Amino acid sequence: MSRITLLSAVPVLAAALALSACDRAAEPPAASDAPGAATADAAGTAMPGAHDYAPAITEADFAHRVQVLASDDFQGRAPGGVGEEKTVEWLAAEFERMGLEPGNGDSWFQDVPMVETTADEASVEMTLDVDGEERRMAFGQDMVIGTRTGEARVEIDDSQLVFVGYGVNAPELGWNDYEGVDVKGKTVVMFVNDPGFHVDDEALFEGQRMTYYGRWTYKFEEAARQGAAAALIIHDTAGASYGWDVVKNSWSGPQFDLPADHDPEPRLPAQGWLSADAARDVLGTLGHDLDGLYQAANQPGFKAIELDASMSLDLSSTSTSGSSRNVIARLPGTSRADEAVVYMGHWDHLGVHDNGDIYNGAIDNATGVAGIMEIAEAFASRGQRPERSLVFLAVTLEESGLLGSKYYVAQPAVALEDTVAVINLDAMPVIGRSSDMTVVGLGNSELEDVLEEVLRGQDRTVSAEATPQDGFFFRSDHFNFAKAGVPALYAKGGDNLREGGLEAGAAAQRDYRDVRYHQPADTFDPSWDMTGVIEDLQALYQVGEVLADGDQWPNWREGNPFRANRDRMLESRAD
Repeated sequence: MSRITLLSAVPVLAAALALSACDRAAEPPAASDAPGAATADAAGTAMPGAHDYAPAITEADFAHRVQVLASDDFQGRAPGGVGEEKTVEWLAAEFERMGLEPGNGDSWFQDVPMVETTADEASVEMTLDVDGEERRMAFGQDMVIGTRTGEARVEIDDSQLVFVGYGVNAPELGWNDYEGVDVKGKTVVMFVNDPGFHVDDEALFEGQRMTYYGRWTYKFEEAARQGAAAALIIHDTAGASYGWDVVKNSWSGPQFDLPADHDPEPRLPAQGWLSADAARDVLGTLGHDLDGLYQAANQPGFKAIELDASMSLDLSSTSTSGSSRNVIARLPGTSRADEAVVYMGHWDHLGVHDNGDIYNGAIDNATGVAGIMEIAEAFASRGQRPERSLVFLAVTLEESGLLGSKYYVAQPAVALEDTVAVINLDAMPVIGRSSDMTVVGLGNSELEDVLEEVLRGQDRTVSAEATPQDGFFFRSDHFNFAKAGVPALYAKGGDNLREGGLEAGAAAQRDYRDVRYHQPADTFDPSWDMTGVIEDLQALYQVGEVLADGDQWPNWREGNPFRANRDRMLESRAD
């Protein structure tokens, strides 16, 4: 899933910001005859029209790139189809036009093996035997469910339901929702988010700030480790940070995974979500009040509840093996070319659904990819190359669980111990200038110090995310680098707008979440106020410039769980 961010919900600012992140930029490279002019790609596919790019980071160039990526011609940028082909070929051609080099040996691409699985939603049969009464659950209305095993048919017969609270096993925190219960062959039912969240208890986990234990990906993995036959998460908008329509849209149509032999995490035969209404009804029939269960599940020592109910499932799916592509471009450094700063963003989105709706993903994440392209153009047009190399990485399969970045981290084009830092751009705000810049996961790394110094020159400050309970730090591609130990910065324009303040920023956040996030309405809008995002890109450019022209090796802060891996990398470099 992608992050919620800001969209145009406030008036367009009258004044435009014309600052350049690279005042000393040289003239842009001469345009080539690569796609982007009135030409076609190798497959004969018509490509976007020509555009006269400036060497600096500009609104016009940024807008053009977003509009291209979010156009209907790119078919919602779903992996494995026409949309992917157009997207990655255009990106590679643009990087080549800028004068960059292929970043994966002599190739612009890194093949990412994938399995595409599509459930036959019309034939899915899920029934719950609730206290002797059979109830059929409707796909999309009461539940969504799928399999990651690649099996053509998954049949589960009369699997007892077990309510396991938040489905968390965290020995370092003295918490185990599975203690004292055997769930092998059973179907576990659980809440999203962490213990402490729904009762606002700051003493449990990190209170309102989500940890990785709160993510649905972790919950399914832990259920598989416990031997469950299936797992169902009870949806609630506050705990998940998005509505039921987002769940329904994200879990409908083709679902993508790495092949099982490329993924060390365990997998369940079936996994999915229950709507809040369906869960409340079923649990109420069994004599359990949903609100009461929220209270019980947040008590230390909570014991799982074996319910007088069972699930039967007949799930047919079609699966095909294939591959998608990460796009990797490189600007070689001068004196220390083996060391690299990585700018990244995911190019994929949700494609075209069966009803013909195109999910263009303009904010999520055409803005992020356009952003790294703007920064790449600025660096490529500089009068002198930096000392360290710069890598521009557009990854696939983020919407399917950060899979493209997971694969890259396992097979990096630049060794992780030689990777200075990762700067992630995902769902950039287009609502005008802000007096702050939000760092997702503020307090984690020394990269924040570099950003803070840069922002002083823009008369701006660093701020924490407004909704730490949403767990955005774990929901974008930088997280795979972080787990491996590479310091990562995920930052974007903040909520405190120069015009309208925090109230306007919060309104924009709600507007995007409720109306556009993972919806067909996430389309390019020429009325966006892009003055703020240009300022954001200039700040992120300057962070990379400090790192690429310098010799520092930023680290995670003391006490951060990722620091040990980074320390080992730095020790290996010193040997």
